[in-house]
Amino acid sequence: MEKKLNKIAKDTNKFIKSFFYIQKKTELISPMKYGMFPGGKKIRSKLIIDIGKIFNIEYKKLIRIAAAVECIHGYSLIHDDLPCMDNDNLRRGKLSTHKKFGESTAILAGNSLLTIAFEILSDKNFKIDSNTKINLINSISKCSGHTGIAGGQYLDLSFEKKKVSIQKIKIMEVKKTGKLFSFCCMAPIIISNKLKHIKKFELIGEQIGLLFQIVDDLIDLKSSSKRAGKKTKKDMKKGKATLIKVLGYQNTVDYRDKLKLNILKKILIYGKKSKDLKDTINYIVNRSKWIKIINI
Repeated sequence: MEKKLNKIAKDTNKFIKSFFYIQKKTELISPMKYGMFPGGKKIRSKLIIDIGKIFNIEYKKLIRIAAAVECIHGYSLIHDDLPCMDNDNLRRGKLSTHKKFGESTAILAGNSLLTIAFEILSDKNFKIDSNTKINLINSISKCSGHTGIAGGQYLDLSFEKKKVSIQKIKIMEVKKTGKLFSFCCMAPIIISNKLKHIKKFELIGEQIGLLFQIVDDLIDLKSSSKRAGKKTKKDMKKGKATLIKVLGYQNTVDYRDKLKLNILKKILIYGKKSKDLKDTINYIVNRSKWIKIINI
């Protein structure tokens, strides 16, 4: 699994760097690169490759889509760390972009990463038909804006120090995290034009994103900043609305495990072609190996 992740991360980063190289050089390129590289595990990119394998999509096309997704993810992390948002000084084991370059520069670098994602997908060198490009851009836009990441971030902030229902927390976490995962699962199907599978994989993506967020919340609760590569123990201090806060620790672990099994059942129909996807889902849950006391 690590070997596959590393290859996808290397190929995705290589594509993004090559796309940066052909850009007109501006003062924002440096903070944009800082926020992007070396980057995380590229779980989202791995999902795109995994589902692309099920539907027999060319690897190079999938890497381009992965690059666009990682740029949007990079933008969301830069903005998430800002003092007016989650106010985190550490990201992926180094200073957050706003601590390195200043708040205004970080905001503009994040905005620029968001728009570069659309450049990547609309580029003339992306050899797919125009309608498919439009569908991809439309889908990723919805997953990034007020119906996706931005809307989820708004709810996350507005729910702080309030009593929030389980259903509202799930809606918030699906928007903030699940919608981009949803795009990762839908994008290969949009490329393949096998649109009858769209709704199924849209839901699978949302569930994988929710699973990812639950694990992230468990890591925040139980791991150290050094092991996680970012500040931990912050959710409780800020009064964040999480499933852990409502359900309790053990019930959240149980819910995580049930959610994982539910997702795995949905992909059984794809047989051997879904093995890599199954491995990725298990890997997401097993990120909790960073937390010594969680029994996976």
